[in-house]
Amino acid sequence: MKRRLNLAPWLFLAPFLGLFATFTVWPLIQSLALAMQQTYGPGTTQWVGLHNFKYLLTDPLFWKATGNTARFTLGSLFIQLPVALGLALLLNHPKLKGRAYFRLIFFAPSLVGLPFVAMLFAPIFEKRTGLLNVILHNLISGWDPEFAWTQNYIMSALIIAALWMYAGFNMVYFLAALQNVSRDMLEAAEIDGAGPWQRFRHVILPEITPIAGFITLLSVIGSFQLFELSYIMLNNTAGPDNRGLTIVMYLYQTGFQTGDLGYASAIGWVLALMLITIALIQRRLLKRHEER
Repeated sequence: MKRRLNLAPWLFLAPFLGLFATFTVWPLIQSLALAMQQTYGPGTTQWVGLHNFKYLLTDPLFWKATGNTARFTLGSLFIQLPVALGLALLLNHPKLKGRAYFRLIFFAPSLVGLPFVAMLFAPIFEKRTGLLNVILHNLISGWDPEFAWTQNYIMSALIIAALWMYAGFNMVYFLAALQNVSRDMLEAAEIDGAGPWQRFRHVILPEITPIAGFITLLSVIGSFQLFELSYIMLNNTAGPDNRGLTIVMYLYQTGFQTGDLGYASAIGWVLALMLITIALIQRRLLKRHEER
């Protein structure tokens, strides 16, 4: 009887463990084995060991893609997150009328998909007839309406499009964190003569740091996985001089256009290691903050 009771939890876990092993563990093992092969189409493979990883370290296109992805990530972190926090602080103010409607308006863009956002913003950045060029031509004397944004400032265009889509999404997380900040501490700081900036720095910011760290990690992971937005906005290309090439786009080109699934798998594993490293570093920093 006791043995049957000991087996009971495993019987309940068996469906999950079976699905997890079939659709997660086994594909990971297969992808790691594939990363050590060179493929020539779906049926021809050759074992090359760590050659794919060694070549990746000297591959100029991979480092070009990594640099582009890093620039997009930094732009998202230092533009998108402060905007999201600013919106959250504004919409958390109790005296602001219509806060619920403004929250819905700013959050609504995150409900649409990335392909829709890419198709929406692509005409805005077109030369001559693009909305942005038309506005700047009317505001700035001598502005060239032939200026091609998606050729000269690809990352800027992508960051603006991502800002429109994700600022409201991150705002919701910040709003949830701000509503958990102790009102007693804010009132005590105000009574002690602390101004808005001092209250934000010494009361609000320490309280929302764990949530801010979580949002930062989500933003980094999402930015490193950038693919649809740039691929569609650049008409299924990487742009001139590969200025819009990202790591995931390079993985797609290598695996599904070139046909070298082994090298594409190696790129995927390196990307996964990058994200794991970033997550561990961030966890260490947050742990140090909590220990202070």
